[in-house]
Amino acid sequence: MTSPKPPAVVSALIPVLVCTFAIFLLSAMDAVMKGLVIAIGVYNTVLWRSLFATVIAGSAWAAGARTRPSPAVLRLHALRAAVIAIVLISFFWGLARLPLAEAIALSFVAPLIALFLAALMLGERIRRQAISGSVAGTAGVVIIMAGQFGRSAYTEAALAGTGAVLFSTVFYAYNLVLMRRQALVARPIEVSFFQNLSLAFLMCLAAPWLAVALPRDLWLPIAGITALSLSGQLLMSWAYGRAEAQSLIPTEYTAFVWAIALGWFFFGEVVSWTTLGGAMLIIAGCLVAARADPRLAEPIEATV
Repeated sequence: MTSPKPPAVVSALIPVLVCTFAIFLLSAMDAVMKGLVIAIGVYNTVLWRSLFATVIAGSAWAAGARTRPSPAVLRLHALRAAVIAIVLISFFWGLARLPLAEAIALSFVAPLIALFLAALMLGERIRRQAISGSVAGTAGVVIIMAGQFGRSAYTEAALAGTGAVLFSTVFYAYNLVLMRRQALVARPIEVSFFQNLSLAFLMCLAAPWLAVALPRDLWLPIAGITALSLSGQLLMSWAYGRAEAQSLIPTEYTAFVWAIALGWFFFGEVVSWTTLGGAMLIIAGCLVAARADPRLAEPIEATV
């Protein structure tokens, strides 16, 4: 298999702007996904999105220059698809039960977990910055959860949603490690196609019991989230191929700002001070930990 060509040199500002726009697209996808999960459930939302994405990404892969992946690479694609299935189902199940900004804030702890998984799986040394960042991130999660208990409208569903989002971040952290391996052996469009194809296959296994026909009025939203997801993934891949991660990390946490705006506009959600404070601690922890290994500091939406 031929190796990808080195990226062309571009202005340092362009990848930052592209990355910021990609994060907006992926944040908009989260908002639409939340509405779809409420309407038809998390399984059917992920099923239909993966089917749409397979058709679109497959067409793009077939139309361009391509190589046939080896069995080892196909196994890597399938493994990551299984991990992403767990991430998507648990994250979006939790998202349907939480304010959008709160779910995004909680998802930011994934890079911190990834640092420790990299040490466990890849033998990397855990630096002091990673430990300090993890302490700050854990404190932020505790503050957000404490704010849930203090709400007059507190429900057990919100607590369950928090648990689901945190559960998804553990598997997403493992996904980050797998993503590094994929980037060495496949181009972004190949990764996108085979990842979505494998995910669609896994989702279809439960179709006889769980699948429902997609209502006609939801075809456009499903197509929309598919386009937003694929566009965001490809733009972020482009940006990360042309700028150092440490220069792009600060822009990635604009997802929280977008989540506040989109949550308020579409769902009338008001962000509490505890969520703001907790999110700031989590983001600060990620930025501190990124000094130890900036390659792992990426948001949960970027690769799912």
